[in-house]
Amino acid sequence: MAGAVSALFLLDIKGRVLVWRDYRGDVSALQAERFFTKLLDKEGDSEAHSPVVYDDAGVTYMFIQHNNVFLLTASRQNCNAASILLFLHRVVDVFKHYFEELEEESLRDNFVVVYELLDEMMDFGYPQYTEAKILSEFIKTDAYRMEVSQRPPMAVTNAVSWRSEGIRYKKNEVFLDVVESVNILVNSNGQIVRSDVVGALKMRTYLSGMPECKLGLNDRVLLEAQGRATKGKAIDLDDIKFHQCVRLARFENDRTISFIPPDGSFDLMTYRLSTQVKPLIWVEAQIEKHSRSRIELMVKARSQFKERSTATNVEIEVPVPSDATNPNIRTSMGSAAYAPERDAMVWKVKSFPGGKS
Repeated sequence: MAGAVSALFLLDIKGRVLVWRDYRGDVSALQAERFFTKLLDKEGDSEAHSPVVYDDAGVTYMFIQHNNVFLLTASRQNCNAASILLFLHRVVDVFKHYFEELEEESLRDNFVVVYELLDEMMDFGYPQYTEAKILSEFIKTDAYRMEVSQRPPMAVTNAVSWRSEGIRYKKNEVFLDVVESVNILVNSNGQIVRSDVVGALKMRTYLSGMPECKLGLNDRVLLEAQGRATKGKAIDLDDIKFHQCVRLARFENDRTISFIPPDGSFDLMTYRLSTQVKPLIWVEAQIEKHSRSRIELMVKARSQFKERSTATNVEIEVPVPSDATNPNIRTSMGSAAYAPERDAMVWKVKSFPGGKS
């Protein structure tokens, strides 16, 4: 079993303790002061941005910063850093669900709720329940008053902590959207240096009871394991991250995504495709200097997708010098405007057909 957290601290921007919760009794509140001293000593070092700080006394600190608040754990055991840092981010999400925004003031105004949430989200140093929807069923807040229900919901006491029992809909519906973004780095010669695709499977579920859902992927690993040809449309998925509802053992066995979904909207899966991709819209710029204070920019954009497709709400940002003034802009399609707050010209095309420049 991975190591347990000894204590969790919420600090202000100056390192002062706002709230802290001792889970195991083997550290003191002074650990926060020692951590902040270590953090200040690290400024300017190559490790200044590391979320893990080590103490000579055998205490390991892991932290994240959100707005003007530090979320910090201290432990004397060998903890899984990735797991603890993910837990801290989930704590931020829960606090934002309750207080709209996580700031020093919201913590001071709702410290009773904060302590209740910390008690439910971590037990004896081990992460427990981090689903805001489930926590809000039995830890309720109205302004600065808190009310705790006498009986916790079944979701807290069963194995499916992300979904409540007794959900009923007149019509069962599931919506699945695949949202992908293309990241491309191009050098000054117009050559693609690096490209990848970052995607997410976003689901909205309106299902009754405890539904069992299964989803299959056209995955190269599965096809090769079955001895089938992988030419054509098979894909290589990298950096896969699943929602906690997915049965990982089942996925490792036959690459089937099997899960009991939460109610409502959630990200079932995020992934990355490290493959050579062609830019959907290729942009070229030519610069001509006319004098010491005047330059002319000619920007061309060409769509590289099929003619039957259309890109909507295309926005191309062209950087310009910060001291640029009096721009004269002409476009062959769409509209363009100078955005001095961004030091750029922004060219907007509402509808960009495929195979057109």
